[in-house]
Amino acid sequence: MSGELVLVTGGSGFLGAHCILALLKADYRVRTTVRSAKRQADVLAMLKAGGADPGGSLSFAIADLMIDAGWPQAVAGCDYVLHVASPFPPGVPKHEDDLIVPAREGALHVLRAARDAGVKRVVLTSSFAAIGYGKMPPDGRPFTEESWTDPTGKVSAYVKSKTFAERAAWDFIAAEGGGLELAVVNPVGIFGPVLGADHSTSTEFVQRMMDGAMPGLPRVSFGVVDARDVADLHVRAMIDPAARGERFLAVSGDFMTVREIAQTLKTRLGGAASRVSTRRLPDWLVRIVGLFNPEAAQLVTELGKVKNATGAKAVRMLGWAPRSREDALAATGESLIRLGLLKSSK
Repeated sequence: MSGELVLVTGGSGFLGAHCILALLKADYRVRTTVRSAKRQADVLAMLKAGGADPGGSLSFAIADLMIDAGWPQAVAGCDYVLHVASPFPPGVPKHEDDLIVPAREGALHVLRAARDAGVKRVVLTSSFAAIGYGKMPPDGRPFTEESWTDPTGKVSAYVKSKTFAERAAWDFIAAEGGGLELAVVNPVGIFGPVLGADHSTSTEFVQRMMDGAMPGLPRVSFGVVDARDVADLHVRAMIDPAARGERFLAVSGDFMTVREIAQTLKTRLGGAASRVSTRRLPDWLVRIVGLFNPEAAQLVTELGKVKNATGAKAVRMLGWAPRSREDALAATGESLIRLGLLKSSK
């Protein structure tokens, strides 16, 4: 409904900014949280890059995932909440609790405040990380919303953080939620138009490939989806009555190998992707690097695994129609070029 107020947590993040853009386009009023008032200018710059001038339709609130204070004020008067904010550092934390605790406690801070403020529904941004790790579906079938990650397996701190945070959210709704409704979106790797120098781990992956910083490619695969489509799915899950109490995988088509991603960039971007390598790194070399590099160690457990997932539920229930994988990847590269974020463009 036009004019309703929606809180978007983490508006200075890549997906958070795209969610704000989608809401403004649909004539919602938006309030977004930032950890510091200094980040307000960053949000406005990202929205401008996305073609929006929010004017009086956007306001800010200061809140931190680790602190309960600030959240009651942030949700006051809101009809809906999109809880997008969650820690996702490019490196490996010194201790897994540095990721797990903020993700879990942050979700609970937001849910408690939303319940107490009479918010209609919270849409939680979870991840494929809470669905597709630790074990594989039987008979090679694709992962669906029925799947849950096994956090006792060989999984990273980030995977654990998303799994525990989503589990905690569902448990809270069941035990203490009152009239508050919850829907969850579980995206795979999020690509699409970059809005500024501070973007996502997935888009940084494309940036590194286009900068020639990846001379070889590991034998791993993952899902692709455009940030604009993930934001659209958040809005659909926010307002559609059928989305209450449901999870929705956000994935466009089949998973892609890293080599297929590289080939797509070369095909779609031509000379601008001349530094992208399509040479495969031998598994043994990835394993050796993983002994000394914690980030590479996370890849070792995924080497050679043939994974897939389906977004059919969101298409069927909510009318979601995502862009192609190729369009999402091309939009990432084109935006990196446009904003001068590649070494070759500086």
